[in-house]
Amino acid sequence: MRLLQAPASVYVTSQCSKSQSRGGNFLERRILQSAINESLFSRRIVRQRFCVTRRTVNPVSATAASLEADASSILTIEAENDVLKALSQIIDPDFGTDIVSCGFVKDLHVDDASGEVSFRLELTTPACPVKDMFEQKANEVVSALPWVKNVKVTMSAQPAKQIYAAQLPAGLQTISNIIAVSSCKGGVGKSTVAVNLAYTLAGMGARVGIFDADVYGPSLPTMVSPENRLLEMNPEKKTIIPTEYMGVKMVSFGFAGQGRAIMRGPMVSGVINQLLTTTEWGELDYLVIDMPPGTGDIQLTLCQVVPLTAAVIVTTPQKLAFIDVAKGVRMFSKLKVPCVAVVENMCHFDADGKRFYPFGRGSGAQVVEQFGIPHLFDLPIRPTLSASGDSGIPEVVADPQGEVADIFQNLGVCVVQQCAKIRQQVSTAVMYDKSIKAIKVKVPDSNEEFLLHPATVRRNDRSAQSVDEWTGDQKLQYGDVPEDIEPEEIRPMGNYAVSITWPDGFSQIAPYDQLQTMERLVDVPQKVSAQAR
Repeated sequence: MRLLQAPASVYVTSQCSKSQSRGGNFLERRILQSAINESLFSRRIVRQRFCVTRRTVNPVSATAASLEADASSILTIEAENDVLKALSQIIDPDFGTDIVSCGFVKDLHVDDASGEVSFRLELTTPACPVKDMFEQKANEVVSALPWVKNVKVTMSAQPAKQIYAAQLPAGLQTISNIIAVSSCKGGVGKSTVAVNLAYTLAGMGARVGIFDADVYGPSLPTMVSPENRLLEMNPEKKTIIPTEYMGVKMVSFGFAGQGRAIMRGPMVSGVINQLLTTTEWGELDYLVIDMPPGTGDIQLTLCQVVPLTAAVIVTTPQKLAFIDVAKGVRMFSKLKVPCVAVVENMCHFDADGKRFYPFGRGSGAQVVEQFGIPHLFDLPIRPTLSASGDSGIPEVVADPQGEVADIFQNLGVCVVQQCAKIRQQVSTAVMYDKSIKAIKVKVPDSNEEFLLHPATVRRNDRSAQSVDEWTGDQKLQYGDVPEDIEPEEIRPMGNYAVSITWPDGFSQIAPYDQLQTMERLVDVPQKVSAQAR
């Protein structure tokens, strides 16, 4: 790297005699040329000699001082580059790239004179399972530079925000990741997994909340024992203030003073929606949703209203459990919610030095194999695990060093890592560009981007208002949609579709898969000028 490109006039010193000036200029050039060829360590020593020599040869002129300042600045830049190059040896195991490319290195400062380097590693979650490794490795690789005498590393976290945060209900805008813990069969220990996973994530340093979505049989009031067992309302904002236990925020219909609900499906969906979206969750890294059994109204409502990051599937070894769980996995697949782990509960127990499988084997492995879910975790039959669900103290809190806590620790690491990968991927984006009067669609996991005419999207609506559900006849005719129609609002519905509001008040649900099959705009209209608009 060239250190300096300076005009010849820089080397002229008017304060000296002619011979002194030439000698000083020659010496300066030689020292600067040496600085180009030497290592950073040698360059710093040369620069110090340069300053001493110049003081003995001639008085320090303003021009020479400027030259020295430039050299110092360039040396500092090269020192920073050396530090970044060293840090680029550290690979993030989740993203598969180095921490410099990931943008983790912040506030880098190099004191070339003292050999001190300081910087901050800003991760995407405070629960990062490899944060200690990052800190240790960063210290090692930077300290290995020959000119470095002291390294100061600070760790921090800036969780990623929802892509469509501004379009989400206010209560969900400050939640980074939403995890659904689901099973289509009741009694498999789903609530036990949800609660222990939440407290494991909290123990890893994350800000966590739990939402009990089962109105008919809420489990959270039994499994945890908060001091305040009733939800409170903020009278000014008309919002719900969650209760809290050991640092984890919680909302359940069981804390609403109503016990268990006796109501029809549409009413339940409304209650769930209100509880979830009007709660003052605050800044959360993870919100764990304990889903009710089944694939009905409540599950679909949650998947449409909430941008679920990922799902954890809970099952038991029986074949019947697999059949029901498979339905849930297919539901999440259709709604574009990735299932990142399977937890097989009540797998086995140990007695007399032997391991017994009272309910058979293979259900969880079958789910993993058939649906390509990457991770499987086996939970043993433990009286303490069952007892903790009744005592109000989660097992991972009651026995943080036990076997069950170790399994949940591995599950927590898996969830954190998989969520990081998912958030790093290119997400589908659908927006309306007024300047060209076209709907832009960006395909996930791809650089492909295409345009759709708004009228084409409106005419392809497949709801009951546009297509007869019994006969399949088209009720919405081509001429019913004007060519110049424009959407009033486009907002995401979970991870699988967008909701488009049209001028006539109609709200169209447009799945991403359907948008990809529509006729695309080839002749893109010219951008409309601001005056024309």
